[in-house]
Order: sequence, then C-alpha cells, then structure tokens
Amino acid sequence: MGSVPKVKESDGVWRGTNLTWYGFFNANAYLLGTVVMFVLLSSVRVPTLGVVCFAVALLAVCMPASRLIARWVEKKKHTFSVAGASFAGIVVCPLLVVAMKHVFDGHGFFDIGMLTAMAAVAVGYAFGEGTGRIACISFGCCYGKPVSELPRFLRKIFSKCNFVFTGKTKKIAYAHGLDGDHVFPVQAITAVIYCFAGMLGIWLFLEGFHADAFFFTVAITQIWRFLSEFLRADYRGGLRISAYQIMSALSVCYALLLALLASPAHYPKAMITDGLAVLWDPGMILFLQLLWIVSFLYTGRSQVTTSIMSFSVKKDRI
Repeated sequence: MGSVPKVKESDGVWRGTNLTWYGFFNANAYLLGTVVMFVLLSSVRVPTLGVVCFAVALLAVCMPASRLIARWVEKKKHTFSVAGASFAGIVVCPLLVVAMKHVFDGHGFFDIGMLTAMAAVAVGYAFGEGTGRIACISFGCCYGKPVSELPRFLRKIFSKCNFVFTGKTKKIAYAHGLDGDHVFPVQAITAVIYCFAGMLGIWLFLEGFHADAFFFTVAITQIWRFLSEFLRADYRGGLRISAYQIMSALSVCYALLLALLASPAHYPKAMITDGLAVLWDPGMILFLQLLWIVSFLYTGRSQVTTSIMSFSVKKDRI
C-alpha cells in the first residue's frame, strides 16, 4: 500500500517500513465488527459508555491473542491468527460480562444479559472475519490447496472457479511456492459463509432470539472453520487435526453449553433505529476512527517484507 522511510544506511539508501493492504482491510474488518456489535447492543438500549468499555476490554484481549496463539501453534513470531483471536474472545467474553456488571453495579451502564452481549459479539465477529478475508486475499495468506490435489468432485467444481496469486511478496509464494497455481478459493467461500451467518444472527437478535443468535452464529462459523482446514495448504501446525480445529470444536460445544444452561430470560425488544442513531454521536465517530487507526498500525506494518528507497534531485529542473 505504501512505505515509510525508517533507517538511513551509510550509502544514503533508506530502508522502509511497508504499510500493507492486509492491514487496511483488517482495520476495516475490526471496525465493521465493532460497529455491528455497537448497533445491536444499542438497539436494546445498553448505554454507550458501557458498550465502549466492553468493546475496548474485548479487543484488548483478542488483538494480542491473535499473535500469541499463532506463535504457539505455528511457531512463528510475525504472524496473526483470527482463529486464535476468536477462540480467546468466546472464552473470555462471559468473564468480561460478569466483570463489567460488577464494575458498573448500580450505575446502569452495563445492565444486560450475558447471552445478549455474547450474541452481539458473535454477530459482530462473523461480519468482521467475513469481510476480513479480503485481507487474506490481498496478502495471499490462509490459502487453499491446489485444485489438482482436491477430491475429484471438488476438482470439477473449482477447475474454473479458483484463485491464482501472483507476486513474490505474497505469503503463498514465499511459504509454499504456489504463486501462479490454481488454488481452492477458501478465503472467498469463508467470506460468504461468515457474512451469511452474521445476517442470520442479526435477524435472530432483532426478533428477540438472543440465545439462538449466539449459538447459530458460532456454530456456522466454527463448523466451517473446522471443515475448511482440510482444504487449506498453509501451515497450521504439525498435527493431523490442527490446534485451530480443536479450538473450533471446543467453541461450538462451549456455545451450546452456554445456550442450554442459561436461565430463561425476557430479552428486551430491539429497536434498530436506536442502535443506528448512536453512530451519529461525535464521540462515537472519534472512537471508531481511533479504533481503525490502532488496528491498522497493529496489523498493517509488515513484519515479513522490507523496502529500499533512494532520493535524488531532478537536475533538469534546477
């Protein structure tokens, strides 16, 4: 996307930090997921301050987790894992809801049922990761297997509907040398499935089925994640069943357990107009802009590529 000069070498050449389209699209995804969560929680009249604190706390867990879990699974320092971030978010979310209720006890800033909060988070996550797959397409990461290695019935389907990545700075090129090959378009299919799950979740949430919105959104996204791992070629650890697949299976079981054990509750009627109105608040606009900038700087400064720049004078214009 661009490069910023950082260090000047002895010969006058500058080494730069590359700013990536991967980070740009990831920042958009973080922003969209957060906006959807804000709209849904605001539609059931959760005060904005409570939602902001909840969102900041959740992102403070999930964003570092995306790097730490990837380092643990893939043994690489300079990579991210949305699967790891989502698993951490699903596990930590109930604890954050309880903590927020305790902190704001008596102030009314976060008077909300646990499944209502988790449903909003799950739907926001579905849209965030669904649109975030554009980042994977731009960087050539999270890539599928070559079409020639797919089962016969899939080869027939995807012999004409596939991805071909070009460019030696794409991950698919320097990690597996599959640039120029026809590969299974797992990122695009994931984007469609996750956004569908998000739309289903929004409908269920607005109809008052918060437990269903939470469970079905988690189930659809994580079951597809489990299955899609078998169609991916990028390194996911040395196990036959990857750690990310185990996390996905545990997430579905965890979501089912929470949905079944949650006490029956009268969920507040959602008013989508109330949710959308909060986005026009100047403070909210500034918060979302800050979130985009932080997300872009966190994921958009390339750790695996570099650039070399030199500057000179156009002598014919002196």
